[in-house]
Amino acid sequence: MTNALRAQMPPAHPFDDDKLKEECGVFGVVGVDNAASVVALGLHALQHRGQEAGGIVTHSFPQGFSSARRFGLVRDNFTDESTLATVPGPIGIGHVRYSTSGSKGATQIRDVQPFFGEFSMGGAAIAHNGNITNALQLRKELVERGSIFQSSSDSECIIHLMARSMGQNIPDRMEEALRKVEGAFSVVAMTRTKLIGCRDPLGVRPLVLGQLGDGWVLASETCALDIINATFIREIEPGEMVVASAKGVESHFPFRRAKSRFCIFEHVYFSRPDSILGGRSVYETRENIGRELAKENPVDADLVCPVPDSGTPAAIGFSLESGIPYAMGIIRNQYMGRTFIEPSESIRNMGVRLKLNVNRALVKNKRIILVDDSVVRGTTSRKIKEMILEAGAAEVHFRIASPPTAWPCFYGVDTPQREKLLAATMSEEEMRDHLGVDSLKFISLDGLYRAVGEAKGRDKNAPKYCDACFSGEYPVKPADMLDQGFEMKTAAE
Repeated sequence: MTNALRAQMPPAHPFDDDKLKEECGVFGVVGVDNAASVVALGLHALQHRGQEAGGIVTHSFPQGFSSARRFGLVRDNFTDESTLATVPGPIGIGHVRYSTSGSKGATQIRDVQPFFGEFSMGGAAIAHNGNITNALQLRKELVERGSIFQSSSDSECIIHLMARSMGQNIPDRMEEALRKVEGAFSVVAMTRTKLIGCRDPLGVRPLVLGQLGDGWVLASETCALDIINATFIREIEPGEMVVASAKGVESHFPFRRAKSRFCIFEHVYFSRPDSILGGRSVYETRENIGRELAKENPVDADLVCPVPDSGTPAAIGFSLESGIPYAMGIIRNQYMGRTFIEPSESIRNMGVRLKLNVNRALVKNKRIILVDDSVVRGTTSRKIKEMILEAGAAEVHFRIASPPTAWPCFYGVDTPQREKLLAATMSEEEMRDHLGVDSLKFISLDGLYRAVGEAKGRDKNAPKYCDACFSGEYPVKPADMLDQGFEMKTAAE
């Protein structure tokens, strides 16, 4: 991997750097009173998809377009009347962000979405979940043609492409812009009167449609519909564009049809367990993953304990399948939050203990199976193992509810450079020794597919999901990364 490529990758996070970071969350509503309040509630439900910053754009007559963008959590920024009063109107969109491109870890307020553009036929705002894999190429071409970028985000390319389009209306311009974009995108956009939603042809990232009274809602997940008591209508299909207004919802497919490749890690970790994906309960899918994991990798032990909170449904499934009792051997500090900033080096070195604590009375002298959703760098796993052993556990066995993460994601997930991924440099046995546990086993890729409803496992010739982080098979070539020296998996691997 070249130095140029390393420069594009995120720096190591000082805390909790052993998890893949969620992409982003998008939400939009049209035809309601006080759209900003509804958007704020929707974004609050999608907070797990991004805690770095958030933004809301609305439109009202005669005030026009209004926006509010803030760093931090929705609950800290978009709950008071004075802030929401600055974004009036019956239509609005919002975005919660974890930086997957641009100035990772050093976000400027200008990087916070939604982005807004004023065109000859009126203004439009967009919010994007995913990652544009040819963004650097597009940006270079646009700058050479006179475009002036305000942010470091790949998503801004869409606004500039729309500005250069000759389409007669905003949806047409958005179509033309998105045809030039490669990678993954679920986009929610708005004009003065219309709410627009669109998914890339492979449907890598989720987007759902709901109804709220006479109005319409677009959201990354169904849990954001639940919080506002909206009715779930359906998922936006891969490659589909919908336009919602007072006249109803219009739908068409502006892109060449392709077989869906939805991100399988949404089922494993990213989505909230109370959401519905592809007609399946995320919670039930994760419980099924635990069952498959127990079938594939049984072990004699006394207790099955989740690594909170993402490992909980899989641990329950493992316990049910194995008959080994389930117990909360590790307790999470619910008040620390996911944006805790360590004030000193000594506290920073406390690491996982700020977030998790072992239930000593429960684990002492017990053989413990720890179920987690993934192992990325391995740093957190080692610390948790040490805490369990210090509390007197007799044995520690790790069972992981996903296959080894051996490849970076370029479709909207913040992953370390490949050499920082434990599974890219070590075998399963080497990882077990590195973590210092009695055993370490991952669910197989076929087992994961079975858990999400594919009875025959993964079809190697036509996989139903994007599983590039496990398989190294990228459904869309990461053009920018390839230009900078990234080496894809060869046919022989």
